[in-house]
Amino acid sequence: MSKRAFIFPGQGSQFAGMGKDLAQNFKIAQDVFSEADDALGFKLSELCFNGPDEDLKLTTNTQPAILTVSIAALRVLQAEKGLQADYFAGHSLGEYSALVASGALAFSDAVKTVRSRGAFMQEAVPVGTGAMAAILGVEPTIIAEICTEAAQGEVVSPANFNSPGQVVIAGHSSAVNRAIEIAKGRGFRKAMLLPVSAPFHCSLMVPAGERLAAVLAEVTVNGLSSPVVTNVEAQPNQDSSRVSELLVKQVSAPVRWEDSILCMVGSGVSSFLEIGPGKVLSGLVKRISKESSTANIEDVASLQAL
Repeated sequence: MSKRAFIFPGQGSQFAGMGKDLAQNFKIAQDVFSEADDALGFKLSELCFNGPDEDLKLTTNTQPAILTVSIAALRVLQAEKGLQADYFAGHSLGEYSALVASGALAFSDAVKTVRSRGAFMQEAVPVGTGAMAAILGVEPTIIAEICTEAAQGEVVSPANFNSPGQVVIAGHSSAVNRAIEIAKGRGFRKAMLLPVSAPFHCSLMVPAGERLAAVLAEVTVNGLSSPVVTNVEAQPNQDSSRVSELLVKQVSAPVRWEDSILCMVGSGVSSFLEIGPGKVLSGLVKRISKESSTANIEDVASLQAL
């Protein structure tokens, strides 16, 4: 019997208006937004529904906002369709949504934690000091060579292994720019800076991980109903005692998304349901495993289409 995975998006999927029609049409979704507002002490719901975009793009707001929309969509999906998953996974921030879905984290704890996570990640590196870039059509071993050549005493390393031929690098701005030029010099023309506010998932984020560890130490982690395939190891984890440790490592370690999808496919998953704003992960899954089926849930129309 084929298996199903629920997957959850990360930063970059946000847009003003997300989650609004779910909250208007389903009380269970409205309750999630109300819980987030109460936990954070401000109207995150208003920011999700109405923006402005410049405030929604701030990392400290983006992370709890995407988590909240994802969990609102999950609650509606479960209530309306009764669907369950054999595996959970999320891209970077999305791993927190996966952990809430698995029962490991209470939603109110998760939404407060990711707001702190966003602040810690933004404050770890002064604005303008760090950068991220996508380099397309290049193998991981070649990316490693390019980063080594570009570093010159600074930090630059792979940050996201998203799909075959799509790798994101992160580090000091000057080193990232050198890596782009080296990549282009080697014939990889599709190398471009990304519009992000900090160099996520590289060693410059270690101080953010240390601060996050102190927050997570105060959070209760429950048993997991089904395994979460983690970004750090690209392997299923159902050991609640390892959850916090893996979340701390995740801040400064690369996101191994391609390997995570392949792990689930190898374990019998043939259906991936992306829950939350956007369809980015569905597109990546199709590039990683053409045989897998994908669908997304982010609003009433996509719920009806399912």
